[in-house]
Amino acid sequence: MNTSKQIDHWRVVAASVCGTSHIRNKQLCQDAHNWQLLPDNILVAAAADGAGSASQGKIGAMVATEAAVEHLSIKEVSRAFLADDLVVQSLLSDALLAAKKAVETEAAACNQQPQDLATTLIITIATPEMVAAAQIGDGMAVAKNRQGNLIALTIPNNGEYINETTFLTSLDAIDTAQMRLWREEIVNVGILTDGLQMLALNMVVGEPHKPFFFPLFDFIENAEDKTLAKEQLVRFLGSDRITQRTDDDLTLIIAAFNRT
Repeated sequence: MNTSKQIDHWRVVAASVCGTSHIRNKQLCQDAHNWQLLPDNILVAAAADGAGSASQGKIGAMVATEAAVEHLSIKEVSRAFLADDLVVQSLLSDALLAAKKAVETEAAACNQQPQDLATTLIITIATPEMVAAAQIGDGMAVAKNRQGNLIALTIPNNGEYINETTFLTSLDAIDTAQMRLWREEIVNVGILTDGLQMLALNMVVGEPHKPFFFPLFDFIENAEDKTLAKEQLVRFLGSDRITQRTDDDLTLIIAAFNRT
């Protein structure tokens, strides 16, 4: 008798692709992302966009995302531990700080100034019962609950001008970071860098655009082959539908919690 059964789990697909403007100018993609599935169905993920004005922005983005996820992965966090709002806020703040210190350390090792590695950063922690996000700079994080409600956990933090934002290396970055915690039965999470925010966010009302996110969430819910799913996501990000509306680097992390 076959007694095996499907186990509840997160499905995740993520990609960072070079924007058409960077391809034309023979520049590297300045975006980076990282994620891990921890025990007890805890997902931690990070996305970053290295500043175009920073000579080592790509390195800053890579170091920041790796440091943030690594910091959370070694904390031996459990879902019971995350039931305390203050604990979640502390974890996110500490992860931002760990990323900032890692970027500063990398800058010193390369004989650079921290601002030479300037980058944005978005960090998300998700379980089937909650999701929380912290953000410095632009881009956004969203989540959908079991009832189909979609909310923006964070929204782009732009200054007076559309391309102006705060970076992880800014003096007040940690103190001014956005942070939000949502306790619901979570089924989907999405994180994206600013290259996609004009497509994914209704800028007038500051709400995520359902026609952008819902098909992507349906896609990841039904994706069985991880390699194929990533290839399809990369093709989507490089499609005319996207590149006709943005020439910036693009990062997208989408996740679905599949219940039996």
